Amino acid sequence: MASRETPTSPDIPRFGIPERIAARMSMAEQHEYLRAKLTRRGLLRTSAAGAGIVAGSGLLGSTAACAAPRSTTLLSAPATATVDGSLVAPFGRHLQFGADPKTQMRVSWQVPFAVRRPYLRVGLKPWDLSRKIEAEVRDLHTPALTKKLPAVDQYYLHAALDGLKPGTTYYYGVGHDGFDPADARHFSTVGTFRTAPARPEKFVFTAFGDQGVSYDALANDQLILGQNPSFHLHAGDICYADPDGQGSEEDTYDARVWDQFLAQTETVAKSVPWMVTTGNHDMEAWYSPDGYGGQLARWSLPENGPDPKHAPGVYSFTYGNVGVVALDANDVSYEITANTGYTNGKQTRWLDRRLGELRGRSDIDFLVVFFHHCAFSTTVSHASDGGVRDAWLPLFEKHGVDLVINGHNHIYERTDAIKGTDVSRKVPVGGSVDSAREGIVYVTAGGAGKALYKFPVPDSYEEHVKDLDEVETYHWVKGGGKNTDKVAWSRVRYTGFSFLAVEVETGHRPRMKVTALAETGERIDHFEVTRSAAPAKG
Repeated sequence: MASRETPTSPDIPRFGIPERIAARMSMAEQHEYLRAKLTRRGLLRTSAAGAGIVAGSGLLGSTAACAAPRSTTLLSAPATATVDGSLVAPFGRHLQFGADPKTQMRVSWQVPFAVRRPYLRVGLKPWDLSRKIEAEVRDLHTPALTKKLPAVDQYYLHAALDGLKPGTTYYYGVGHDGFDPADARHFSTVGTFRTAPARPEKFVFTAFGDQGVSYDALANDQLILGQNPSFHLHAGDICYADPDGQGSEEDTYDARVWDQFLAQTETVAKSVPWMVTTGNHDMEAWYSPDGYGGQLARWSLPENGPDPKHAPGVYSFTYGNVGVVALDANDVSYEITANTGYTNGKQTRWLDRRLGELRGRSDIDFLVVFFHHCAFSTTVSHASDGGVRDAWLPLFEKHGVDLVINGHNHIYERTDAIKGTDVSRKVPVGGSVDSAREGIVYVTAGGAGKALYKFPVPDSYEEHVKDLDEVETYHWVKGGGKNTDKVAWSRVRYTGFSFLAVEVETGHRPRMKVTALAETGERIDHFEVTRSAAPAKG
């Protein structure tokens, strides 16, 4: 964990902001203060001192120091400053769907230094990567935020593929001047992806939250790859470069953790679209007014949400007979309030419209929603967020959402079927629920790799607990307080590392077979979601 420099006086600055001033500022206001005070010239001096000639070489066009650019043009550079591209290997490849997974794929990767003319090669055969697409460069500068953290310059590259054929396997490679993936020397770097089928068919997707960089995170990645998923959902708190997670300029931040994370994840994400949303540890306050400039630099997510340039973790896509909606719960949280209300209700209004559109489609059987903060959980650390409940639960029920997946609490926990905040049907391990008539199951899948949490007594030190009938817990209320509860909805708990695998079937009786798998491969929970023709009335 990165160290924090703790102020000893109200006049000692937090990274350039006097403590007494910062205490009255929102994250956006703190950012604007810093952006005005730390000039571009000063930042470049810091960058050059920390990163050497490459950072100041002019190989990339200059951009705003604080915010991640959406597009950067490669410029010519003096020969003395040119990096030999043959010595620079791309890494951290990760795929994301466009808004239409049948015809759109986004390929992203990283290079350790600025390079000339980066590109993507793609084709239908591994030996014929004749189609060549220029890559977009998004460079990201992080200044030395503390005495112990150096300035960092990172270079993220993105290529958009549109007009693809549904249900088709493509081969691709990423490169730049001096590094051609079609060259025999680099042929081992060629990867594959497959577009969504033209018509619904059986498939698997996986999900978890709160991953970080660890041996346990890597183990979960390898197990996920073994499920042969069509895509993976990451419910936020992606790499923990910001270990504090308060969305404040006081949070320490080590951008180099992202290099480790993308290298760790590449074995899966280079072939499985990695669809992420935003957790509290992903509000990296330095980069933009709402802390999402880093996310905009590193990911190319569908831009069909209410405000893709300010709320990149809010979007939707359809795959087969499933509509998937990603939300940013930082916007509605009562627990961690740095970004509470930052969309001014735009996200929630969009959610109402989008769920209605998806539910009205005859080819969509199931609606899956994923976001970070828990609607229902009983851990001692975060428990449940009343802001999520107040803003979104009525919409989930109104439009017949079938499954909700969260992170935030570093455990596995699964509810019975719920209407409102009450149990509408018990769903034991191996049970089944008709979501249209019997309610929604909420799953917390936060055991992806970060240090694990505990549940309250009496089962705090038991690894696997199921069939509970009453649990004492709490939920966050507006203003940051807690209300204690005794609840009956916590059906299965597990305190080890784990992830979800969801097998979706189509046809006369569509269903989702939801399985929770431990890091060891052991099945710790399973249940089935079906859906009758229409929600029950009344």
